[in-house]
Amino acid sequence: MKLNEYVSALKNKRVAVIGIGVSNEPLIKLLRDGGVDVTARDKTRKGEELGVRLITGEGYLDDIDEDVVFRSPGIRPDKIKLRPGAVLTSEMEAFFELCPCPIIAVTGSDGKTTTSTLIAKLLEAAGKKVWLGGNIGRPLLADCDKIEPDDRAVVELSSFQLMSMRRSAHTAVITNVAPNHLDWHTSMDEYVRAKKNIYLYQQPGDVFVTNADNEITRSFASETTRLFSMKEKQPNGCSYDGKSIYFGDEEIVRRSDILLPGDHNIENYMAAFAAVYDTVGKKACVETARSFGGVEHRIELVRELRGVKYYNDSIASSPSRCIAGLRSFEGRVILIAGGYDKHIPYDVLGPVINEKVKTLILTGQTAPKIKEAVLSAGGEKPRIIETDDLGRAVLAAAAEAGEGDTVLLSPASASFDQFKNFEQRGNYFKKIVSELK
Repeated sequence: MKLNEYVSALKNKRVAVIGIGVSNEPLIKLLRDGGVDVTARDKTRKGEELGVRLITGEGYLDDIDEDVVFRSPGIRPDKIKLRPGAVLTSEMEAFFELCPCPIIAVTGSDGKTTTSTLIAKLLEAAGKKVWLGGNIGRPLLADCDKIEPDDRAVVELSSFQLMSMRRSAHTAVITNVAPNHLDWHTSMDEYVRAKKNIYLYQQPGDVFVTNADNEITRSFASETTRLFSMKEKQPNGCSYDGKSIYFGDEEIVRRSDILLPGDHNIENYMAAFAAVYDTVGKKACVETARSFGGVEHRIELVRELRGVKYYNDSIASSPSRCIAGLRSFEGRVILIAGGYDKHIPYDVLGPVINEKVKTLILTGQTAPKIKEAVLSAGGEKPRIIETDDLGRAVLAAAAEAGEGDTVLLSPASASFDQFKNFEQRGNYFKKIVSELK
């Protein structure tokens, strides 16, 4: 079905769009311009400039009587009470229905943005036109009529988006699964079930790629799954021997070719290679490894001042992501951590901080949890400084640092106690670092 046919089919129905955010604003405009009777519902944003009927405020989810309801990823499906016969969907579910080209989808607790970006870069290097979007920040539904059958769509998907999905990608990638977003999901089991939707509805001939070294994702694998591993050779996937990445028996790239630091980025490369190697070939893989400098807010070198390097890893909103960041550096670092509490355990972080951190600067709601994890773990304890906001944390780090030191913002926590999102937190960190005298 074409996009205009899809929109036309909604003209004889009443449609609600719940949540006026990044993913839904283009959807609202698309429906409005297509002559659809659309109502936008949002708790906080007013949205008068959109030119549609609005229901806002505390009661925005009351009395939903529309025929078709598009939900924002951040709103749980079970919070939306539909009338009998009504349909609940989303911008991403509609995109999966209408996209005319193969879809490569990536999810995971860590690494999904870098892996999605790498896949897009690899396909572009091989001469494909690529549409990169989803949770990475760009909704793609409104672009469906511009997409050609020989193009490729690469979408990053969160567990929020996947929770109600009943279609799977032609190529599905799960980088890893670890406790995350347990402030939103009712249980770890629900979180895992949401992730599985990325491949659960695949058809014969589709490709599923996942991590052999992660206990949860290894349990998803079947005999046709392409696995990647840092520990063991994969005959139908990617492996790493400490010097090079292989697809089966073929060497693809050497570690020295890859610009990005850290073993977690080796895993991201293996996931990307396993997904598209048969399409892109070795030449595109080597070119990408040698040219790709990383994604903003992911171990991003912000500045070197008086011999001190400052890195922004604001994306690290979980302990596992922070651990990966810490293990990217050879020496002991000055770590700034803490933020919004997603109700996930921090005990795994303590031993790694004691091994890799010489000064720990804590701020935010999770500061007590991280401190307790450090004090309860074995090993040499870092010096611990507690501050009441990120700006003072940066100043404290600068005061602690000497020539040759590394200062790393890797919060192991979400940003919502002080910031709108991890990008705003990372940009604030970069602003303070840039102003250091």
